[in-house]
Amino acid sequence: INGNNLEEILIKTKRIPMEKILEWAIDLCDVLHYLHGYQPEPIIFRDMKPANIMVDSLGKVRLVDFGIAKIFVSGVKQTTIGTEGYSAPEQYKGNANPLSDIYSLGATLHHVITRKDPRLEPPFSFAERKLMDFNEEATPELTTVLDKALSFEPDKRYQSCAEMKEAFLALRYRPTISVTSVQANGGSAELKPRKTSRELTSAPLDGVVQPIWTFKTEDEIRSSPASSDQLAFVGSYDTNLWAVDLNNGEFIWKRPSDAGIACAPGVDMSHSQVIIGSEDYTVRAIGMRDGRIHWTHITGNKVRSSPTVAHGYVFFGSDDGKLYALNADNGRYQWEYDAGAAIRSKPCITNDRVIFGTEGGEIIGLELNGTRKWAMRPKKAVTSSPFVDLEGICYVGSFDGFIYAIDADSGFSHWRLRTNGPVISSPTVHRNLVYVGSADGKVYCVNTQTGKERWTMQTEKPIVASPVVHNGVVYIGGTDNIFYAIDAMSGKELWRFNAKGAITSGAHIADDLVLFGSLDHNLYALPVVQN
Repeated sequence: INGNNLEEILIKTKRIPMEKILEWAIDLCDVLHYLHGYQPEPIIFRDMKPANIMVDSLGKVRLVDFGIAKIFVSGVKQTTIGTEGYSAPEQYKGNANPLSDIYSLGATLHHVITRKDPRLEPPFSFAERKLMDFNEEATPELTTVLDKALSFEPDKRYQSCAEMKEAFLALRYRPTISVTSVQANGGSAELKPRKTSRELTSAPLDGVVQPIWTFKTEDEIRSSPASSDQLAFVGSYDTNLWAVDLNNGEFIWKRPSDAGIACAPGVDMSHSQVIIGSEDYTVRAIGMRDGRIHWTHITGNKVRSSPTVAHGYVFFGSDDGKLYALNADNGRYQWEYDAGAAIRSKPCITNDRVIFGTEGGEIIGLELNGTRKWAMRPKKAVTSSPFVDLEGICYVGSFDGFIYAIDADSGFSHWRLRTNGPVISSPTVHRNLVYVGSADGKVYCVNTQTGKERWTMQTEKPIVASPVVHNGVVYIGGTDNIFYAIDAMSGKELWRFNAKGAITSGAHIADDLVLFGSLDHNLYALPVVQN
């Protein structure tokens, strides 16, 4: 697994956003729930701790080191195995059971949130180290959840990981957080309490939908928004990167550049910053909370390639023809690759590849150190951003009208599908289907194995925006000013929303909202379809 264990991350970072901690907590509950329900016999992990949790290049957690995991047989004592500080009281007596893993998960999360190592503290003394005394993002509700998980008596804990997951879900989707509002010049910060979060809302299935909120910038929004920690971020051709409250669309801060912004922001949660490129030739790392500049890097031409943050680095292209890799922490230059033509494609980063397209008509695969591994040459420019699925297949479109499926490791072509117009839209994959728009005005759904169409949906004008799939629904905007919600399996239109300008921005899912920008200057937040 390409990544770091959680213990290493605690050493290397000063802060981990609470949103990311809750995401990991939910995922770990899912893993333990799977182990505890394993057939024919449940499995107890018995050694949950930060060192046994890997965070991969995509920010996802993986449970590792199953060396002392054991089949659970009720009433049968085991040897006393585990790690002092994280192990449940009954585990010291050889009575480990699924509820012991719940205790250990609580201990692990307590360590991550407070950064107080339980191995260095008196046994079973978590209650003496209140979360809110060590982490300003902690809430009384989160304290209640962990206190229950860390109960000395097993019957007072959550009785399953599924139950514990529900508690974390309630925290994650009903947050109340305070942030700072920063003046546009980035100087002094003014504390501004955030409103409490809205109730979860679902888009109706009767074809009519209304925005939860809209936010108007000062010029066209050409690229996709991003979100993190209850903030939405979007670049505008008014030269600004904007941060708004995800709950209500209220202005939080803006950071100006010296030219228009035509690429999407990249979120770097490890350093609590947003990375954005501008046509002023510069890439900036900006603090999520205060809008202050952490570092800058100047290239040789306009930056229209959206940055990707992975492996502790920021990868992006420039119209100067180079693909750059910078240290995400401080912006220090690592390497560059000269592709010989402008790069406007967002790089796709895997565990061992950097894949991107060029305006000169190449799809290039590099090793993580910048060494060229392979190249493929469609007939025309590749502005579309590659997507690599779990099988290691890369999907990307080209101005030549084709959608390509390529082996991410070798560059070998598996198949290609011809559309009737340039493919500027970036593909996305859901299950065994790839979705993408084309300038012929169609949304395509294609079988990843065969390269054959499952369905298409015709719109009135070219589609250059990129789709996103969520809960079985495809969301995508068109230059006909319409934002569509489409059933992912059948291609049936569920609803449409009319903006006041063309939509070239890709869609972005944030909790129960789908966000997108428009050339009408607005950032829209619509409710997702709840299946």
